Amino acid sequence: FKEAAMSKAEQRREFLPWIEKYRPKSLDDIVHQDEVIKVLRKSLHSANLPHLLFYGPPGTGKTSTILALSRELFGPKGMKQRVLELNASDERGINIVRQKIKSFAQLSVKQKAEPGYPCPPFKIIILDEADSMTHDAQSALRRLMEKYSTVTRFCLICNYVSRLISPITSRCLKFRFKPLNQQSIVNKLREICDSEQVSASDEALETVVTVSSGDLRKAITLIQSARFVRRSDQELRPEDVYSVAMIVPGEVIESMVSAARRCVYASINEVVTNAIADGYPSQDVLFGLHEKIVEDESLVDSVKAEICIRIAEADMKLNDGANEYLQLMDVLGFMVTTLQKSQLENDQMTDV
Repeated sequence: FKEAAMSKAEQRREFLPWIEKYRPKSLDDIVHQDEVIKVLRKSLHSANLPHLLFYGPPGTGKTSTILALSRELFGPKGMKQRVLELNASDERGINIVRQKIKSFAQLSVKQKAEPGYPCPPFKIIILDEADSMTHDAQSALRRLMEKYSTVTRFCLICNYVSRLISPITSRCLKFRFKPLNQQSIVNKLREICDSEQVSASDEALETVVTVSSGDLRKAITLIQSARFVRRSDQELRPEDVYSVAMIVPGEVIESMVSAARRCVYASINEVVTNAIADGYPSQDVLFGLHEKIVEDESLVDSVKAEICIRIAEADMKLNDGANEYLQLMDVLGFMVTTLQKSQLENDQMTDV
């Protein structure tokens, strides 16, 4: 029976997404966050944990760190009773604070300690993406943090600490998670590829790192998706990564900027329509336009700033559900008028 149970567990693990299959199980497995781990180790030894606030870019190990810490505090079995994990972006209203969080926070700890683990006399509530919580929900959460601090510790995880109210941040020990460097991500990806018997060139892994922008979760997902592009006996190449990542090709961005410089509406309409028809995400197109404008040495800084502000406004509107075609046309139309104005001013200066 034990062998059958083991085989079932192995089968479940085999079909897990790689980001879960290779999620760190201990603090020693966390990559490139040495300062954070050093401080948490000291808290682990004393078993006296304050409220925690983890913030930083996505995919840097914030959730994995608190889960690994909880596992080392309570053990694999004790975690199931002592830890409540919620995604605050899905459950961010005041009712979820009053009901689910409060009901768990006020429970006293009765479970027996698991042998070999500190098992301090408190529970942990993990609130992922806490910066998505409403202001009222955060205010209610602050009161719970005060009232039940003897039996419950909170760990808030967010990308933008500025979106949390100060009464919450002042009650937490704050840790900033920095973006992972290229070598750390490459080493982790190489370890996963060796475990999964996936052949990948160094150039392919470097491409994954570039595309993921320091997000290890995104990098692992990309390499898992890219392995299906080729047969198992073939080596992954950079072009395979680009195909699954849906990166906007440089020539698409170049054609948009070129159309804006020519000031021809038909050309602008054509390149925007084609980009949307090809399935390129509009926000990725805006990001490409932003990089192209910033790197353009022929433009003065004031012109770059005006165009970048317009791109940022379009990005915000897309987040609010605006039409992709209209926002791209608006940005390119603004580029036309701005570039024309800049050219006219340059001509006048030349004449003088």
